[in-house]
Amino acid sequence: MSGFLLNRLSQSVVLLVIVSIIGFTVLNLMPGGPLAQFGLDPGMTQKDVERLATQLGLNRPLWIQYLDWAWRLLQGDWGHSFRDGSSVLAVIGRHLLATLLLMGTSTAFAIAVGAWIGIRGATHRYSLFDYCATVGAMVALSVPTFWFGLIGIYIFTLKLGWVPAGNMYTIGDGSVLDYLHHLILPSLVLSLVHVAIWSRYMRTATLDALSQDFVKTARAKGVSERRILLKHVVGNALLPMITLAGMQLPSILTGALVTETVFTWPGMGRLFLDSLGYSDYPVVMGLLIFSAILVVLGNLIADIIIATVDPRIRLG
Repeated sequence: MSGFLLNRLSQSVVLLVIVSIIGFTVLNLMPGGPLAQFGLDPGMTQKDVERLATQLGLNRPLWIQYLDWAWRLLQGDWGHSFRDGSSVLAVIGRHLLATLLLMGTSTAFAIAVGAWIGIRGATHRYSLFDYCATVGAMVALSVPTFWFGLIGIYIFTLKLGWVPAGNMYTIGDGSVLDYLHHLILPSLVLSLVHVAIWSRYMRTATLDALSQDFVKTARAKGVSERRILLKHVVGNALLPMITLAGMQLPSILTGALVTETVFTWPGMGRLFLDSLGYSDYPVVMGLLIFSAILVVLGNLIADIIIATVDPRIRLG
């Protein structure tokens, strides 16, 4: 097990280094570079821009800039925002809870509902429920997330008045119920696509488990279908779903970016877009690395869980 963990950990570190190199290079080679926002100030002369580049070390070769940035990153110094001079970690920290709350709620809902739909679709194959689930999944996968968000606001906010149109809480309230009230619509919109993905994968995994010899043996022994499903089928079908959960993190983060923009949710996705618009490169780079760490960590945890449940993975 230790060898397996060391191998996965080394792969994760290499992946993070590659992501950081690509992200750092792309951001610095964009038109205008990190000082693009300062160049828009009519009071800034070319000499002022050059002096600022010298002070920030941006006139050095790109590989030296990267090594300096990476070394400071390892020491806990992620840089400071161009906008207000705040620490990048502090800026991310102010928006982290909102994103984790939205992602956690939508992911839990998507896993629970998607798994139930997939299992029921597999056990009632070619039924009306199965056909409706298939059509619904295709629709959810075909329609953009922002469209679902706008339709949800139009129906449930403007027409029915059931939920707020945006923001994380009502100014002057901030109670738990108020937070939950604001969370309902964006979390449901964000989870729609992932419910469709989970239901399709879970249906396939359940059908595969139902065709295995151990299920036939259990039926031959007179074990009830309910017990076979709960004790033998679901556990085996969930194994590939653990891997899928880790792989879904990038798409969840991407969906959160769109959803947070539609619902003005103060999370990291909205912060990323605002920072790009302001050319706040230290914050953009910090968000890129932080998101990469979340994705790699999610996949690493999924691998560890699978290796713990199924020894064949770590022995292979």
